[in-house]
Amino acid sequence: MKIQADFVTSVATAADIPRQAIPEVALVGRSNVGKSSLINALVRQRLARTSAAPGKTRLANIYRVARSGSAPLHLIDLPGYGFARGGSDGFERVAELMLERNPAVVLLVDARHPGLPTDRRTWTWVRERAERRVIVASKIDKLARGERTRAQKALDSAFDSPVLPVSAVTGEGLEELWTLIDNLLTTNQ
Repeated sequence: MKIQADFVTSVATAADIPRQAIPEVALVGRSNVGKSSLINALVRQRLARTSAAPGKTRLANIYRVARSGSAPLHLIDLPGYGFARGGSDGFERVAELMLERNPAVVLLVDARHPGLPTDRRTWTWVRERAERRVIVASKIDKLARGERTRAQKALDSAFDSPVLPVSAVTGEGLEELWTLIDNLLTTNQ
């Protein structure tokens, strides 16, 4: 599958938001959970900046993605929650601004830490704001086979919803994630 992906802009205020009327998918998750890495894996190129240090993404970064056979969409890399560099957490302000646009939402959680209170609170927050939403567990490649099974059960139970395991490193689950995204975008907006 051919994928064309480009950085569009960074958003801090409503004036920064692109006016193109194309479907949007916002990636929500804790700092350092792998949102930017997942975007790079989905588009099969190094597009989003990544860092081992939490808090690298401080604005909403928007990427235009066109896959062969599919209409273009915007992937929105939101700042991570739970990390406050410089004393203020920009997640809520920027996330509220972007979620007003009614994007589909992918909540990304770490497979190694199922059911963290901050992740469960954020899932409740997402359910209140987004009709089209899914949960994805990143870093599944870091768990042994037996640990994966236990983590999957714990994740599904903690969120009372199916959770798709993915790996930005090995590519596991990426095609399934594209299918979920396509399904979210074809659901009534």
